Amino acid sequence: MLKTTIKVIIVIILFQTLAFCQEEVKKNDSNKVLLYENGTGLNADSIKLHNIKDSSILKLEIPKTNSKDKIIEHTGYSLLYNEIHEQADWVAYQLTKEETTKLYERTNKFNIDPKVNTITASDIDYKGSGYDRGHLAPASDMGWSSITMKESFYYSNMSPQNPSFNRGIWKKLEELVRTWAIENNNLYIVTGPVLKGEVTSIGINKVSVPKYYYKVILDFSQPSIKGIGFILPNLGSKESLKNYVVTIDSVEKFTGIDFFPLLQDEQENLIESTLCIECWSWKSNTSTNKISDNKEVLSKQCTGTTKKGKRCKRTTKNDNGRCFQH
Repeated sequence: MLKTTIKVIIVIILFQTLAFCQEEVKKNDSNKVLLYENGTGLNADSIKLHNIKDSSILKLEIPKTNSKDKIIEHTGYSLLYNEIHEQADWVAYQLTKEETTKLYERTNKFNIDPKVNTITASDIDYKGSGYDRGHLAPASDMGWSSITMKESFYYSNMSPQNPSFNRGIWKKLEELVRTWAIENNNLYIVTGPVLKGEVTSIGINKVSVPKYYYKVILDFSQPSIKGIGFILPNLGSKESLKNYVVTIDSVEKFTGIDFFPLLQDEQENLIESTLCIECWSWKSNTSTNKISDNKEVLSKQCTGTTKKGKRCKRTTKNDNGRCFQH
């Protein structure tokens, strides 16, 4: 009895301390073992939360909302608009490896979001303010369709960012996330301003200027399921992005937003409380994100969705990004 108790304690300690970045294999005796990057292992027979049956949960990227919240859905991303601060509380989207191939250049044509019932910010709010119209969902993540590129320039996707921040460390983080999407094939991303505490504002519409921005990323594909968060001040910085890494739990506490609520509770608790910096690469590979040299786009993946909620796998030459069925 004592030996059994000691074994259980050892397994619990290993389970709590090892990074959530593992591969499931079978030993000769058919027992399942989770192998970690540091070479250690853990018997997985009784750890059901690692045995993920469905890694394609519909709208997994959407944070928890209440019945009064109206989620605005665009082709490439969704958002929850905050009328008081005239910007989104969060912008969420799924980014696949295929979508990192940029087929369309940025338009730089900023427009009011037609799906926001109240008036959004506009050019006049930012003009002469000293702040950039900072993208929340990056235009470079939306270059896989002419529609997604256009929609990425809606003012609902903008937030006042310090130029040195927007063009510096924020841009580096966006490039790094695209690299991760290529390496991990599929990511779920939520990003936005921290709209808590006292903030200044710009323009006639009183657009709030956040002091901080956040970004959380989930890789929910086996065998390396993992999550990571960032909180960055709205200031220029030459520090390493690693200095701004936090757990997703930390971002939730800082923002008051509950991320990835569709995960099973055990999965969500483990992923969001674990931080494994070594599980992610830290060198951007922007060369994989260049637009094709061909002036004519031959074909691209359809932006429509199937009845099961998955992205259509057909290719299309249509400028609207949709195949004959969609």
